[in-house]
Amino acid sequence: MAIAAALWGTDGLLRQPLAEDLPAGSVVFWEHLIVAAVLLPLLPSAVRALARCGPREWIAVLVIGGGASAAATALFTMAFQTGDAVTPLVLQKMQPLFAMLAAVVLLGERLRSGYLLFAVPALAGAWMLAFADPFDVHVAALHTALLALGAAALWASGTVLGRFVSARLRPRDVTVLRFSVGLPVAALFAAGRDEPFAVGWENAPGLLLLALVPGLVALSLYYVGMVTTPAARATLAELAFPATAAVIGVTVLGETLSTTQWLGLAVLVCSVTTLGWHERTRKDEPVVLPTDPVRRERVSP
Repeated sequence: MAIAAALWGTDGLLRQPLAEDLPAGSVVFWEHLIVAAVLLPLLPSAVRALARCGPREWIAVLVIGGGASAAATALFTMAFQTGDAVTPLVLQKMQPLFAMLAAVVLLGERLRSGYLLFAVPALAGAWMLAFADPFDVHVAALHTALLALGAAALWASGTVLGRFVSARLRPRDVTVLRFSVGLPVAALFAAGRDEPFAVGWENAPGLLLLALVPGLVALSLYYVGMVTTPAARATLAELAFPATAAVIGVTVLGETLSTTQWLGLAVLVCSVTTLGWHERTRKDEPVVLPTDPVRRERVSP
């Protein structure tokens, strides 16, 4: 999972040049089309596996594909078009917190009051990171931050629902269905915004790398790891994402962070790291109380 998170960190290096030349809807559509085309031979078996599931799994897959894949990626791309390259990437570190909140709403898990000891500093760090001067907020910067946080929230819901459907579906099937369902949603998004489907050949290499590296390869590794990795360990592994993103943003993309933004990054990462470490080492006093274990059906190979 750490390898997958590190691959996600390369997203900004590939997405920013495309976001400068192409509308968000065009980029998202081609991301999904490329991956869906690669996975097309696996689609029939994935559909058969989904057909054996109940309505809750069907709804979860639709939300994963339409929301966590297409809509979230569109918001993420739009964030690049409205602001700098570092803020959208590192604000994704809020995703583990959103995932725990989504687990409360969607899976019935409960939070203890100690959760605020981790959540409040993380939110403060995210605010400091989003703005060069946290006391001088501009609408444009706020717009970028909201788009990035919206993407993080949708991806978090996809993480929780992905864990839910993994009881009935193999990681490979979840990946195939995610992009296959997301493709028509991405097409509708582009069409609704009157954005072109045709892109120049000069953008083809960047789109291929974006779709295959932080897209297909990283997500496939993530779903495989998510089957056996507890949430707390997954949170620690995902720290490879903002670390890689920040290094690439500053060293390759030429972005700069103010002193308070660096401090915000440190507070954000430390808060989420401490939360994950607490849940791993204090299993007798977790701040997130899971639901009663439910017998999971074995997924046939």
